[in-house]
Amino acid sequence: MDPGIRAFQQRMRELYGAKDGTRGSAGTFMYLIEEVGELAEACREPQRHDLNGEFADVFAWLASLANLHGVDLAAAVEAKYPAQCPACASAPCRCVTKP
Repeated sequence: MDPGIRAFQQRMRELYGAKDGTRGSAGTFMYLIEEVGELAEACREPQRHDLNGEFADVFAWLASLANLHGVDLAAAVEAKYPAQCPACASAPCRCVTKP
C-alpha cells in the first residue's frame, strides 16, 4: 500500500497526534534518533534485524516530528527535491560532485 507522503503523515497525526503533542518536540526527536540508531544496526546486519520495519519506524517518527512543527513533508520534499537536479537541471543528476 502506498498512501503517499501526505496521507501517511495524516495517518500518523490521527493515530498518535495527541501522544506526540503531550510528549513534545524534544521527546519525539529523541525517539526519532533512537530509531535511526536501530536502522543503522539493521543496515549493518540486515539478517539479524527487521530492515523494512526499521525504515518504517524512522519514517513514522519523522512524520510525527514534522506534524509537531507544522511541516507538510510532501510539500517540503517536492520543494527541496524537484524532478530534476537543481544544479545541473538533469534527471538523473549528471553532476560530477554533490551540488
